[in-house]
Amino acid sequence: MAIHPAPQARRSDPSPAVDGPWRDPSLDPEVRVADLAARMTLEEKAAQLYGIWVGADAEGDGVAPHQNDMVDPVDFEDITTRGLGQLTRPFGSAPVDPGVGAVSLARAQARIVEAGRFGVPALAHEECLAGFTAWGATAYPVPLAWGAAWDPELVAEMAHRIGSDMRSVGVHQGLAPVLDVVRDLRWGRVEETIGEDPYLVATIGTAYVRGLESSGVVATLKHFAGYSASAGARNLSPVRAGAREMADVILPPFEMAVREGGPRSVMHSYAEIDGVPVAADPALLTGLLRDTWGFAGTVVADYFGVGFLETLHRVAENRGDAARLALTAGVDVELPTVRSYGDELVAAVRAGLVAEELVDRALRRVLLQKCELGLLDPDRETLPAALDGVDPERARGTVDLDPPRNRALARLLAERSCVLLSNPGGALPLAGTGRIAVVGPRADDPLAMLGCYSFPSHVGVQHPDAPMGIVVPTVLEALRDEFPGVDVGHAQGCEVDGTDASGIEDAAALAAGADVCVAVLGDRAGLFGRGTSGEGCDAADLALPGLQGDLLDALLATGTPVVLVLLTGRTYALGGWADRLAGCVQAFFPGEEGGPALAGVLSGRVNPSGRLPLGVPRDPGGQPWTYLQPPLGRANGVSNLDPTPLHPFGHGLSYTSFAWEADEDAPAELPTDGETDLAITVRNTGDRDGAEVVQLYVHDPVAQTTRPEVRLIGYARVPLAAGESRRVGFRFHADLASFTGAGGRRIVEPGGLELRFATSSDLADVKHTVRLRLTGPERTVDHRRRMVCDVSVDAPAVRR
Repeated sequence: MAIHPAPQARRSDPSPAVDGPWRDPSLDPEVRVADLAARMTLEEKAAQLYGIWVGADAEGDGVAPHQNDMVDPVDFEDITTRGLGQLTRPFGSAPVDPGVGAVSLARAQARIVEAGRFGVPALAHEECLAGFTAWGATAYPVPLAWGAAWDPELVAEMAHRIGSDMRSVGVHQGLAPVLDVVRDLRWGRVEETIGEDPYLVATIGTAYVRGLESSGVVATLKHFAGYSASAGARNLSPVRAGAREMADVILPPFEMAVREGGPRSVMHSYAEIDGVPVAADPALLTGLLRDTWGFAGTVVADYFGVGFLETLHRVAENRGDAARLALTAGVDVELPTVRSYGDELVAAVRAGLVAEELVDRALRRVLLQKCELGLLDPDRETLPAALDGVDPERARGTVDLDPPRNRALARLLAERSCVLLSNPGGALPLAGTGRIAVVGPRADDPLAMLGCYSFPSHVGVQHPDAPMGIVVPTVLEALRDEFPGVDVGHAQGCEVDGTDASGIEDAAALAAGADVCVAVLGDRAGLFGRGTSGEGCDAADLALPGLQGDLLDALLATGTPVVLVLLTGRTYALGGWADRLAGCVQAFFPGEEGGPALAGVLSGRVNPSGRLPLGVPRDPGGQPWTYLQPPLGRANGVSNLDPTPLHPFGHGLSYTSFAWEADEDAPAELPTDGETDLAITVRNTGDRDGAEVVQLYVHDPVAQTTRPEVRLIGYARVPLAAGESRRVGFRFHADLASFTGAGGRRIVEPGGLELRFATSSDLADVKHTVRLRLTGPERTVDHRRRMVCDVSVDAPAVRR
């Protein structure tokens, strides 16, 4: 639906005068914003505090509101006479050529400028979790794959590319990264997380923030906080996490990102924590986030989150009351569209139910951000420079959001994120001779590579007649390209989550006649029950979806060696097949280049270096469980259930071998405010180039509150050519051993510690242990503590 400009724009009351110091870019932003705010009517102030949901018109004429249960009809021409805070997803709502979409967005902005009394454009935001969620944009691996790569620098480069593409078409803000720590593998949004460990999530997530912000796009931390700890792994269900779980597991990734990454926005979570919805919690959104951590940007609502205070949480009597609660807590912008922050808020302020000071507080933050982005400047760009003129047809095809360099980066990240779980008989790499049977519901489907926030899965599935917009080779296609002289047969076997078993017999017959069978199983990403993984697609247990387990049993029964390839958004229980598989490779929705990346791992062209960002369960039940368990959370004699994973957090194999040699210079004692250098030398002792991931864990044998058996505090991905060695240094500060003590304060406690260098979180994978004692008084630490373990990797040395 196109929206055409009215013959004459309608404006608000022309007084007070609109010209003033706020237009002068040479002045301090605070001065400019204060001047502009003082000139605004209450209606104009409120208009800066909400967005409207729009989609770029396919013909380039403008934007069109998208409707659903929470969206009231919006008259674009009328509502913009007051000004407008944000435009919601102008690219991420329908398949639109990016050049045409940029022209459409620019025309919409021009009409907003013309209609409003002050001529201030809206801030345009988009999803960008696994790439810019726009038609034709690069689909990168999902965040769980970022965690599997253990490579913050590569993630930062990806985020910078994503942001640069967004800026090139007029988008200002990206709704990423997700910093939720996995607490229950059954939760549907596990694919959107980075993993089950707060340090891994924090460091990788902070790298993404730096990369996105370096492109000029506003990064948005989400979902602050507690969302992933929902009871029963049900989306939006209540969170009953205790204060220590919040302080020691849930909050540190947000804390590190705010302190080290420089994000300019935070999105509140839908969660209610111990009965208090986050959107109505000033202790979190103002007390902790702003007053303690010093965050100075904008807090935006998760979509409809302000309205949910009334409709779902039932802590607000009506829309105006919801606005009061959210503004008081510190929610500056209502997204995705106006419901509570428009006329209802204005009426509540005039009735004395909401203090106008709360509106002014949010307005200042919003206008400061627009000032930073240049949206208050008189000479701002009206159309991205990359476009050839303003005619939509001239713009069509001029913007490439998936250039070769993006695809190369997507390929590299996909390769580094593939995890070789097992290879007991050395079946991998494949010999590349004879006959290969490629079987399974994920073997020949491009969508098998993509998470639920990739454009083709998120939006494209609603437009089946539209082309996908990007090329996504399947595993089958990639293997045929990888082995051009090999007979590669294919059978689907079964659907991802269907009940039709009629294809299993044919698939088993194909496998029986092959030299090796590659079984490609896994998830279908979707939304709200339309997938086996994704937002609102929570799992009852961790058994493989549908009949895929039956298919795998049938393939194994043939006697042909079976290599299992998993394309999933979570890990599934594999204990029933572990001792029968010839090999197993795990990939987490590896993006548009995931097929060639997996083919490279299977052929040996790529030496796998991914490591698990969360454990692989042995059995389907026994959830929730992650490796961050105190003694009674692990296998013991007082319960018949053994939650020990089949493959632990941090696990991953290689086609080469590595030897570790420890530096013995570590001190026996260290003050509770001290630091020391630790080092280990890693040598590639095999005949292939590869990369080892050195992981450093802390074990606290005795503490005043129960502690996880081990906890990650540092890591380094170390590439090594065959025969090379590198010395890897870690700067350990006592703050890294801090935790929330019995008194509710974060402390560094004197006493013994073990620092374990390991290839996973499992005790059997520890390569070297440094035992030291923290001495001196118990220290109370806060957000200014040392949160990052600095790592250095020396230049490679070659044994002669």
